[in-house]
Amino acid sequence: MPEGSYTDLSATALASGIRRGEISPERVMADHLARIERLNPGLNAVVALNPRAMDEARAAGRAVAEGRPLGPLHGIPVTIKDCLDVAGLPATRGSRIFADRIPDEDATAVRRLKAAGAIILGKTNAAEFGLWWETDTLVYGRTVNPWNPDRIAGGSSGGDAAAVAAGLAPLGIGSDLAGSIRVPAHFCGAAGLKATHGAISTHGHWPLHAPRYWHVGPIARHVEDLALAYGALAGFDPLDPYSLPPVLPRTGALPALGALRIGLVVDGGSSPVAPEIRTAVSEAATALRALGCRVEEARIPTLTDQNWNELAKILMGIEGSMIVGRAVRGREGELHPFIRQRLQVRDVPLTDYIDALEISEAFRREMAGFFLDHDLLLMPVCATTAFEHGATELTIDGQVTEPRHALRAAVPWDISGHPALAVPFALDREGMPVGVQLVGRKMQEDLLFLAGTALEAAAPVRGQSPSLGARPLAAGAVS
Repeated sequence: MPEGSYTDLSATALASGIRRGEISPERVMADHLARIERLNPGLNAVVALNPRAMDEARAAGRAVAEGRPLGPLHGIPVTIKDCLDVAGLPATRGSRIFADRIPDEDATAVRRLKAAGAIILGKTNAAEFGLWWETDTLVYGRTVNPWNPDRIAGGSSGGDAAAVAAGLAPLGIGSDLAGSIRVPAHFCGAAGLKATHGAISTHGHWPLHAPRYWHVGPIARHVEDLALAYGALAGFDPLDPYSLPPVLPRTGALPALGALRIGLVVDGGSSPVAPEIRTAVSEAATALRALGCRVEEARIPTLTDQNWNELAKILMGIEGSMIVGRAVRGREGELHPFIRQRLQVRDVPLTDYIDALEISEAFRREMAGFFLDHDLLLMPVCATTAFEHGATELTIDGQVTEPRHALRAAVPWDISGHPALAVPFALDREGMPVGVQLVGRKMQEDLLFLAGTALEAAAPVRGQSPSLGARPLAAGAVS
């Protein structure tokens, strides 16, 4: 193949070619390292490289030549969000307070990737403690969107989303508390999975305040790659108290695509929503109907009648301000100004906290009923496309909102624990990516992958990628 072309292939295609001996893991790694060298100074997505990456790629090549057993991700370069531990690599958590931290052990997700044959390419930039919708830190600087450097890559897994979308890696591992996998994927034109809560271990991720809502998961350019990664990552982990026990495999074949019953909430219960977002969701519904799916508008009162951002502030915010605040006590001056503000303790009456718990429980019950009659839910990932760095307010469909409003359609599924998939679907009038979101029954990620793959194939954005020409340098550099 032509020089550099391995960065254009999916993780699935690379893994298949490596297993057949048609693709050299060493060449795959060399191509991705060369692309990082060329493009990362402008993106600032990868913040630390694995110094043994090429040695490990050579070893992967020898394993193929010797006919040794190969894992499903054998020889595939993978980037890891800076909130997850990789033994021997920096794990700053996006904070100056942990700038010198190098862990001795891998997070469970990293250990499972390695067991599947993946090679850790490096660490990616992440918002401090995973607590911001923009990836801009005092340790590594700002990550920019590969489609437009004036726009955010999203947070908190913005480094992984930007790296994957720009072809610096075929696969990245991020984490999601309030949309932090799906929203950056949507902003950067990638696919992202927040699996069922407990399906993928969070052991070795920090912070773990509100552990009932944190998720670890993959970001890729293709839905099939998310399925490949999920197969390697999912499974019971005794080190994670929220880890789910092994689930019996589905009996019989997957249902036919045309048999799927899909509910539709065009605005995701998060009005105001940019018109181009609503249009993309409606067109995605049309595409699924054309494939034979039954798609009908759904009424889910607990989803649409609540401000899930406000509930998240109560359920997650006060816990974060207390637990993370204790961990950084006395060093608050070293925090990013936005994170200092986020960690200010808010007095929340106990009645408000109990009310928020009651609403979240009512939502879980309502979704259990919804999924008796539906296989999936289709809705927006986000209320708008990627916006400018440092924005303090947004105008969406003529209404002025705070930037946090953009996350509102993503947040409920962190609270409920349902699996949710962001699929790249369209471009807006300014050429920025628009994703759509599929939500499924718990532990039925296979239906998400079935519908998501079909939707991806029908998407107007299919085959398009960011134009990565000359661009201003982002603050920070790979170490």
